Amino acid sequence: MERFSSIFLYTLSVLCFTSILPHLASGKKFRWCTLSDAEQRKCSHLARSLQTILRPNDPFSRVSCVRGHDTKDCMSKIRGNKADAVSLDAGEVYTAIQLYDLTAVAKEQHAEGSCVFAVAVTRRGTLNLHSLKGSRSCHNGARWTTGWNIPLGFMLSKNLLYWDEEQPLSKAVSRYFTASCVPGIGISSPNLCELCMGSKSYVRDKNHFCETSSNEPFSDSEGAFRCLQSGSGDVAFIDHLAIMRATDAELQEYELLCPDGSTAPLTSFKICNLGQGPNKAIVTRGLMRRITKRFLTLIQGLFGPNGRQQSRLSLFTSDSFGGKNLLFHDSTQKLQIINDDVDMTGILGLDYIALLKGLGHEGISLDNSVIRWCCISSAELRKCEDWALNVRSDPMVCIQATSLTGCIEMIKRNEADAVSLDATHAYIAGRCGLQPAAVEYWGDQSDCVMDIDEKQHNYTERGFPSLYALAISKKNTKAVTLHTLSGRRSCHGNLYSPAGWLLLAEHTVRVKKNETWDCDLNSAYENYFWKGCMPGAKDGLCKVCIGWEEDGRVNGRCYANHDERYYGNMGALRCLVGDPDGRSFGDVAFLEHHSLWANIKNLERTGWMNGLSASDFELLCPNGERAALTDWRRCNLGSVPPNVVMTRPVITAKIHDFVMKSQNSLGPGKNSKFQLFKSMDVYGEGDLLFKDFTSCLLPVGQRSLQDILGENFMDLADSVFSCTQAGILDFCNTDICADTKN
Repeated sequence: MERFSSIFLYTLSVLCFTSILPHLASGKKFRWCTLSDAEQRKCSHLARSLQTILRPNDPFSRVSCVRGHDTKDCMSKIRGNKADAVSLDAGEVYTAIQLYDLTAVAKEQHAEGSCVFAVAVTRRGTLNLHSLKGSRSCHNGARWTTGWNIPLGFMLSKNLLYWDEEQPLSKAVSRYFTASCVPGIGISSPNLCELCMGSKSYVRDKNHFCETSSNEPFSDSEGAFRCLQSGSGDVAFIDHLAIMRATDAELQEYELLCPDGSTAPLTSFKICNLGQGPNKAIVTRGLMRRITKRFLTLIQGLFGPNGRQQSRLSLFTSDSFGGKNLLFHDSTQKLQIINDDVDMTGILGLDYIALLKGLGHEGISLDNSVIRWCCISSAELRKCEDWALNVRSDPMVCIQATSLTGCIEMIKRNEADAVSLDATHAYIAGRCGLQPAAVEYWGDQSDCVMDIDEKQHNYTERGFPSLYALAISKKNTKAVTLHTLSGRRSCHGNLYSPAGWLLLAEHTVRVKKNETWDCDLNSAYENYFWKGCMPGAKDGLCKVCIGWEEDGRVNGRCYANHDERYYGNMGALRCLVGDPDGRSFGDVAFLEHHSLWANIKNLERTGWMNGLSASDFELLCPNGERAALTDWRRCNLGSVPPNVVMTRPVITAKIHDFVMKSQNSLGPGKNSKFQLFKSMDVYGEGDLLFKDFTSCLLPVGQRSLQDILGENFMDLADSVFSCTQAGILDFCNTDICADTKN
């Protein structure tokens, strides 16, 4: 039965291929572009095998192997209709699509999927990632995923490499390393080719020095590893596939460099790597897309791992032809055909495309030179525009989203660059591949002027100052305690807020005796409270929200931004008090302790308090008691970690420099009409762009997001989001390497 099925599928494929015969001109061969003599031999064997197996009138019975000088030459030949297809590193796939108008039709898949880990390999006990400056480096290829794009993106994100974007990135790299082999880099930075070993000649076809072909011994990941092994280089930037079959001797002699400055065995590439990116893909001209897909399907069916003609040729094996990774990578298990409707994002991924743009692969454009800050409401937009008018460093523009999760998505899509997020949203952003660039400091103003090294030491030792999450009720509602909130009307700052969503869960829906427990936190709150306002939520937790009115119409109701008047700390307090007509909507409000008295006075001044004052409110304590508002240190729901400025990794240093320059001229104590950390008096809302409570923004240094938010907060967030549906995480997890990230 299995044999009959195989014959049937093969016959069907032959009939399908015959149907495309008109697309190949009479007598024209399908042409694969090869990159070395060894690859030419394997391609020729493939052509002879097809000629033997297929009928003479089959469109693929006559395949031609076109010798290319290097990968760029192959791209040119395909664009000029002198060749039809070639397999390229993902970094060059981007170049092929953007500059040569080619299209990707299939991706190589290996044991870990269609993505590869970028690793840095060195001899044991010689280097770490923080001591690479001045060393000699071996790279698998210029603008290649694991040998250039991801390592340099990592180094820029950690401020290990300085790059003046007015110059090519290669100039910065040539200053960082004393000598290198970066095949394909060109002649603009000679020391980046100094270690290469390819033959030199004035005859183009005989010159292979520093070229991306296997005639350059140090090209590709195997070649870069060879560069390290030969003693020419001190560190090799390669993909994990090159070390998958390391010998016992190699396992003893070499090690991986980890992001935290430590080292690990070669076998630990899944946890000790510089990041992940897409694997190689096959490209062709747009008009040849359908034909190339059919060709790949045919040869995979015949010569792939389960092919019926594998005895003639093993498609993903190269040893018998005198080389490695010929035509396709030897670790390939399958060619994944790409649907016609998949765009470049679906082929390379949002993170990788953003990385390439950040590295200047499209040249320095307006997007590269302007900081795009994300804001979430009309009030934030007004403040952001004033910031842009007053800033004295890089030019900035203001990009508006409708929520903080919308900002995270826009930054990931490279439609915005940075935003300051509360701890829960910062956690989400970290899960989406964003990285901290600065931290809002909520301590004493005098701490902001201390020496930078002293700051780093102090905050590493004692952590960042935090805020406290509070539950507040009116004094005359004595029946309301933290243990009797089920069925009450609730006021929350917004969906995912630390105080009104995450930390609150530990005292309400996640306590052991709670009968409405649901692993999904949003469903649990929906069942726990009678109704309320949690901007950004749905159904019953939007019933109390009021939006804002204009010309008799209600707008922005339950939006997760300041256009909903019950949004944020001020909004939760408004919700508890009720609207200016005196209608009380909330039994309890969940908010942060900062600016509480200022917010109460502001509502008194604007007439919103309806005769109430601070003395009319009390705190609800975890032990079921009540306490005065001034007793917030003892009576609270937990500490709230600081807000974090989040951005894409490759521009972390750029965003850090921008916000530091901004606060130097626009921060507290500066003679500026515009104040970066003040909002209420000018814009009518508090905590716009940054908390009004912020004393200054501090550098992140080498601290991770977990170092900033704290292990307890991260563990709580992990446990909640393990079973709470979040659309933004669903979006982030659709990125092509997300399912294999560690």
